[in-house]
Amino acid sequence: MRIDKWLWAARFYKTRALAQQAVVGGKVKAGGERVKPAKDIKVGEELEIRIGEFEWRIAVKALSDRRGPAAAARLLYEEDEASRERRIAQAANLRAHANVWGERKGRPTKRERRQIERWREGEGER
Repeated sequence: MRIDKWLWAARFYKTRALAQQAVVGGKVKAGGERVKPAKDIKVGEELEIRIGEFEWRIAVKALSDRRGPAAAARLLYEEDEASRERRIAQAANLRAHANVWGERKGRPTKRERRQIERWREGEGER
């Protein structure tokens, strides 16, 4: 089975094209080496998958070429315990250090815009 098709079926990527781009971009490694999207994977193979800032180290437990529910997709692989702990700690760290402006949606309000203008001019905040 092709690695890009399996990644899509295991719900690591939303589309098969995204899975293919990730494999070509070197975000997915099998046995510590970069692979091509058409690489055949087998049960028991070790994969390293990097999505954004998070990295998974998994072992392939089953093969599937159909994308099913998330519960079924979790049965296709087993994640390394150290990998899981590292991802959870990283997510907690990102939440703890979340930037106020990063959480904000849309344009600044009139008040915020005036504060930004005062800050840029060097007056400081009132």
